[in-house]
Amino acid sequence: MAKLLIRNGRVIDPASRRDEIADVLIENGFIAAAGPNLDTTGAEQFDASGMVVAPGFIDMHTHLREPGFEHAETIESGSRAAAAGGFTSVCAMPNTAPVNDNATVTRYIIERARHSAVVNVFPIGAITKDSAGEQLANIGSMKEAGIVAISDDGRPVMNARVMRRAMEFAHAFSLPVIDHCEDLHLSAGGDMNEGLESVRRGLRGIPAASEDVMVARDILLAGHTGAHFHVAHLSTQNAASMVQAARERGLAVTAEVTPHHFSLSDADTPPYDSNYKMKPPLRSRADVAAVVDGVANGAVSAIATDHAPHAGSEKMQEFERCPFGIIGLETAIGLSLECLVHTGKISLNRMVELFTAGPARILNLDRGTLAVGVRADVTIFDPELIWTYDVNQSFSKSKNSPFDDHTFRGGPVATVVNGSFAWRR
Repeated sequence: MAKLLIRNGRVIDPASRRDEIADVLIENGFIAAAGPNLDTTGAEQFDASGMVVAPGFIDMHTHLREPGFEHAETIESGSRAAAAGGFTSVCAMPNTAPVNDNATVTRYIIERARHSAVVNVFPIGAITKDSAGEQLANIGSMKEAGIVAISDDGRPVMNARVMRRAMEFAHAFSLPVIDHCEDLHLSAGGDMNEGLESVRRGLRGIPAASEDVMVARDILLAGHTGAHFHVAHLSTQNAASMVQAARERGLAVTAEVTPHHFSLSDADTPPYDSNYKMKPPLRSRADVAAVVDGVANGAVSAIATDHAPHAGSEKMQEFERCPFGIIGLETAIGLSLECLVHTGKISLNRMVELFTAGPARILNLDRGTLAVGVRADVTIFDPELIWTYDVNQSFSKSKNSPFDDHTFRGGPVATVVNGSFAWRR
């Protein structure tokens, strides 16, 4: 395999505490050296002057829809969207058809990714059989087959006894438990955040308490079992406070936030626009501020997109009837720079950590660093690049994004996976 030399970039690698203008040399799919003025003999060169060269970004929460819902997304199309968004690795949630609740489905996803994906794909297994919340899935055999976590995601485990047992098993297998924290009884029938905006629009509300009570329950269970509990798409002020308090107590509790939850509030939603319908819903401005504070103060450990593609025939219905979820792989870096870095809320180093070392630690992945000898996954982005997102040019098969025609300051420029370019702007 030919050498690749990425020259003159600002190399930011929080895992190695590196932040300097340097070169990165890749050879045979691995990081061979990093430092100033490296030897260029025989190497393809990429000039990264004015750009940030970072470890490959990891999205620990995506829905690739395959098997079963290939009309909305496939492993191939989703991976191409990921590469165009600057991601070198994505984790695939288990709500497929059939559900990824056994080793056979896990191996199928891994094999499909090996043949068709342009980025690394790590499956997440279901907590319960068919994600029905009743009987535990085959966690041990799925771990052996290659899952990196367990989650029932959009179908949260309502039975506390089942969740306790799941955490005990996950702890034994050194797997994090990722929970979509929602009390389905409190949120039943809701379409957007419960508050002034839902009243104004005559829409049924989803109260913040539906998230808060489940976060509290799972933190208590994590303390009881010793399991690693990870909060998916944190969105409320109280939940952020509880996660921070749990971490201060030394519990194995982590959380992720999505770009849409730190960039938009329910007040920003155009009336009845289905591209703004997701779960958890866009919350109040006070919740958004609390989520941003959680990113800044260390309560939040990762940024994840919850990339949730839906075909137009499904999404473009009345607001009350259309499914929850938006795509987000190609806009995540732009939104993070716009809302977090350029506003002075966090540093570039912190942003890179939230996309690299943070998720790598949560999932126990040997990724998220540019240390010599590791797999050469590299994300190159320009913090000052001016570009406009056109959803019709997206690599995703679905187009359900609220950020169509949005002009960003900062975005991805190139994505290197296992030593080769997977995408270049």
